[in-house]
Amino acid sequence: MGNKIVEVKHLSHRYSVDWAIKDINFEIDSKGVFGLLGSNGAGKSTTMNIICNVLTQTEGEVFINGVDLRHDPIKAKKFIGFLPQKAPLHMDMTVDEYLYHCADIRLVPKSEIPVAVERAKAKCGISHFSKRVISNLSGGYQQRVGIAQSIIHNPLFVILDEPTNGLDPNQILEIRHLIHEIAEERAVLISTHILPEVQAVCDCIMMIEHGKMVFKGSIEEFNNYMEPSVLLVIMHNAPMDDAKFMSIEGIERVERLTKTRFRLHFKGDNGIVKRVVDQAVNNSWHLREISLEKESLDKVFAKLSGKL
Repeated sequence: MGNKIVEVKHLSHRYSVDWAIKDINFEIDSKGVFGLLGSNGAGKSTTMNIICNVLTQTEGEVFINGVDLRHDPIKAKKFIGFLPQKAPLHMDMTVDEYLYHCADIRLVPKSEIPVAVERAKAKCGISHFSKRVISNLSGGYQQRVGIAQSIIHNPLFVILDEPTNGLDPNQILEIRHLIHEIAEERAVLISTHILPEVQAVCDCIMMIEHGKMVFKGSIEEFNNYMEPSVLLVIMHNAPMDDAKFMSIEGIERVERLTKTRFRLHFKGDNGIVKRVVDQAVNNSWHLREISLEKESLDKVFAKLSGKL
């Protein structure tokens, strides 16, 4: 198996007669943040639950640090930390009581538990809440406690399911920063259906759609699919006739949002911006603003799914 942290081979699972995932393959062999991206119902949760041994696959193999998860789950799970979408917190416990409990069920040796708890609290920025009852913490700090339990046993591999879901913008930024810090020491897999989340924190992306892997690669490679295809323009003396816009080379469709705001759908290179500006100046359309819009995630999903 070499030194691969995670190796997933031909993973398939079905509930009753329908396949939730089919022939999923990927490897993680380095530290960093990896994104598992897909629309709701795409198969992300099934994949994660199998990797965490919550669910037993119909077909295929999962190896964690070279250990076959199916044949030796106890040993394999020592290398895995997991934060489900709803953190498994005991709200009536203090932070310390909960993390000591988590360390114990993660089979951290008794003599090492105090150090493990302090390390996890320090990493997650919750040391000053040691004696605080978890139910009295804000949503952001409860999420930090959830992340702390996922790293309490110092695993090689951590899975975070929708880790910023339900948080306010400031809390989201803080959790993203924390994820980056955690990934300096281990591989982190984040599951989400929110594209900006993946673009903000991930080094590599794996995308599942309709139960199949449709993309694996770097964030840069993925962004190549997010090509600009729409110009958003504001004009205070715009032509009433769409044909005037359509006469500009590359413009394929005009969407009138208001009297002054338009979406110009185009095909071709970014020279389109200069052509629109030149035409606006020549015809006194009083152009006030022009910006490129990238394709929506739905369109990218559709484009990548079309490769199946």
